[in-house]
Amino acid sequence: MAEQDQAQRLQWNQQIIEEFRANKGVVGGPFAGGTLLLLTTRGARTGEQRTMPLAALPAGEGQWAVFAANGGRPTRPGWYYNLLAHPTEVTVEIGTETFAAVAADAEGEQRAALWAAQLARLPALEEFQATAPGPIPVVVLTRQ
Repeated sequence: MAEQDQAQRLQWNQQIIEEFRANKGVVGGPFAGGTLLLLTTRGARTGEQRTMPLAALPAGEGQWAVFAANGGRPTRPGWYYNLLAHPTEVTVEIGTETFAAVAADAEGEQRAALWAAQLARLPALEEFQATAPGPIPVVVLTRQ
């Protein structure tokens, strides 16, 4: 069952990635009207390149925040572990731009401000937090 769920998530993600690239960063469905980016990381265990569509929030000049909520699952998403293992091997696609970035966990006041701003946009994050194994990490991607 878990393998089937994983395969369905991968297929769904691939459809979003294709729609994003075909429409210059604009997608419909649950991401319609929001800011979406494609995050490419190097696998922590496999070393393979992985691309994930993620809801994002501007976090400052040349910075974007992403939230490791994992759709409310009680585990961290794989991309988060990839960023921990390889924080400088990151590519971001947003709109029609593609650039290298460095990833770092937001902390303290920065994390609180970004969390509050994203929670206002996506209230479901509160539900996801209830099932998370601790505070949901907020990751800042800084353009290089």
